Amino acid sequence: MVSEHSAKVLVASNRGPVSYALREDGTLDSKRGGGGVVSGLSAVEDKLWVCAALGDGDREAVRRGLSEPGVRMLDIDAGVHDDAYNGIANSVLWFVHHMIYQTPLEPVFDAEFRRQWASFEAYNRAFAEALAEEAGVGAVVLVQDYHLSLVPGMLRELRPDLRIGHFSHTPWAPVDYFRLLPDDIGEQLLRGILGADRAAFLTRRWADAFISCCTEILGGTGRTRIGVHGLGADADFLRRRSHEADVDERMETLREQVGPGRRTIVRVDRTELSKNIVRGLHAYRALLEEHPEWRERVVHVAFAYPSRQDLAVYRDYTAEVQRVADGINAEYATEGWTPVILHVDDDFARSLAAYRLADVALVNPIRDGMNLVAKEVPVVSDNGCALVLSREAGAYEELGEDALVVNPYDVSATAAALHEALTMEDDERSARTKRLAAAATALPPQQWFLDQLDALRG
Repeated sequence: MVSEHSAKVLVASNRGPVSYALREDGTLDSKRGGGGVVSGLSAVEDKLWVCAALGDGDREAVRRGLSEPGVRMLDIDAGVHDDAYNGIANSVLWFVHHMIYQTPLEPVFDAEFRRQWASFEAYNRAFAEALAEEAGVGAVVLVQDYHLSLVPGMLRELRPDLRIGHFSHTPWAPVDYFRLLPDDIGEQLLRGILGADRAAFLTRRWADAFISCCTEILGGTGRTRIGVHGLGADADFLRRRSHEADVDERMETLREQVGPGRRTIVRVDRTELSKNIVRGLHAYRALLEEHPEWRERVVHVAFAYPSRQDLAVYRDYTAEVQRVADGINAEYATEGWTPVILHVDDDFARSLAAYRLADVALVNPIRDGMNLVAKEVPVVSDNGCALVLSREAGAYEELGEDALVVNPYDVSATAAALHEALTMEDDERSARTKRLAAAATALPPQQWFLDQLDALRG
């Protein structure tokens, strides 16, 4: 049954554009989110965003019938959501696409996995049913990311009249690694996405990997078209926001912590296993060891914001980041110099301040769908910055020519790249930064979203 809303454009994602927090007095606070999809969707008028209730505040808002215009939040059973989100999406699909399993020990696909997979199916089905109910005749539906890989196929069965797109914000695993998954599960995931009229990816590399999986496992991609849309940085927003008063205040604090006349190597990441923060710290330690002339002359400003702390492996990784940073400071710090300034509490204004101060940006993920930090720093940097970039980041496809490119596993080569970045001539650094910023902003979020809509309607 189609609802009275009958939206013409619908977006589905696990996390929506708004979240709710329950106060002690029983009232609810709402908070708007950010990100590329939120920014991109602002370009569309008649739209509906379907998302999951993620916490007690969200679920209470649904029960009270509270919602913002253009948002439908689904109160999926908390246990089902936890199985689907933490058990499958973040502990299986994320690990497969980022190739971060320790394969002698994991994965183990047993009865518990099958139980959680049933929850993943139920979670995807809840989205498919809500979208089928809310979409107008012939509407366009854009399904976001690996959490909702089964939705296009389920929705196609319910509403064959719809134009359905799926966008993957992660890498896609090469076929040999994808086949770690049980055969029936891998096939189900591929058929789920192929329920879409169009499946899109951040880079040609990830799109080709998906096509290879479909070709080898299913014999092809059927009638589904494959597209590439390299999400860029929102230059206007970043340049405006990075010069507001709170960012200026944090810049002064950071300058005091760094100390006068010192260079900065900046990284801003979530403490996510694929971000490779620990090897980045080891590379910085190697720089100080192999090039003692940099001692007391450079500071590594490392912001590692907590991610998925309800999973033990992420808590352990965050603790290891802290341990390695503390070890470097214990070994090399002097009375007036702290080699590593590590912050693990999220602060967007402070991140922008670090972007502006960066002489070198270190972006060395093991594997990343895109990595917008690599695109944002050159846009915001006050005096130009050298970018040390992993060849395994999606951003490498667009920025590799003007970055110092590294193998993310090679700590020695990363240390050498940091030294090269720190010694780069000002003119060269400035010229590279301008070219990086131009490439980074070639497809801003609103255009990125509109391009996908146009491709689906075409």
